[in-house]
Amino acid sequence: MKFQPDQLAGVNVITTFDRSGVRVNAQHHATSVLVPWQGEVQRWDCTTFAELHAGHFEQALGLKPELVIFGSGDVLRFPAAALVRSLIAQRIGVETMDTGAACRTYNVLASEGRAVVAALLLERSAGA
Repeated sequence: MKFQPDQLAGVNVITTFDRSGVRVNAQHHATSVLVPWQGEVQRWDCTTFAELHAGHFEQALGLKPELVIFGSGDVLRFPAAALVRSLIAQRIGVETMDTGAACRTYNVLASEGRAVVAALLLERSAGA
C-alpha cells in the first residue's frame, strides 16, 4: 500500500508498508524500526510481539519524542503497561495500533510538525 505524500522537507515520510517491510523516504527496511520525525531511522531489535521488553521502548527516549506510535504487527495488540512505563514517566504519549495504521498516523502527525516516533514491529512468520 502506497502512502502520500512522497516527501516533506526535513521530515521522515513512510511511503510504503507491505509484507516485504516498510520504506522510509527512499530506504527500504525489512526488520522492525524506530522512525523519528527527523533524523536517522533506527533498527529496532525485536522480531516478535512476545519478545518485546521495556528496553525496546526505552530506546525511543533518546529520540526525544512527544508521542510514540507503536505498530504492533498485523493485528492490534497492546503491550503491558510495564513495557511503556519509562515513556509514560517522561510524559511521552503512547498510542498502539496495527502497523499499517501506525504508518498512516505517523505520516499525518509528522506532516503537522509533531515530534513523533513510529515504533514499527515487522514480524516475520517462520516461512517468510
